[in-house]
Amino acid sequence: MFETFFKIIKFGSTGLLGMGIDFGTTWLCKEKLKLNKYLASSIGFALAIINNYIINRIWTFKSANPHWQQEFEKFFLFGVIGLFLNNGFVYLFHQKLKWNFYMAKLAATIIVFLWNFYTNYYLNFR
Repeated sequence: MFETFFKIIKFGSTGLLGMGIDFGTTWLCKEKLKLNKYLASSIGFALAIINNYIINRIWTFKSANPHWQQEFEKFFLFGVIGLFLNNGFVYLFHQKLKWNFYMAKLAATIIVFLWNFYTNYYLNFR
């Protein structure tokens, strides 16, 4: 039980770094490069996935799987599904419920965090 708790903490810490990369990239692409907000969000999310895989493989899950490509593919697949969930929730909260864009993105990020931890802990790094 403590092992799972610490993995959640590590996964969450890694996620916070990823969130910084995601939000920073999203802001840069949306506000400075004037890209579409959903494209900007997607770019930020993709960069965060790459960063998070590397850190979670080494630090959180201490994976020794020699087939890291397959592991990354699963991580990326779960992340892509998470991206669709993320954009769907951002759209719902921002466009439909009229939340501030960044508050909508924060709420979506929390929901997708739960998805990502569950799928990676139980389906990828076990």
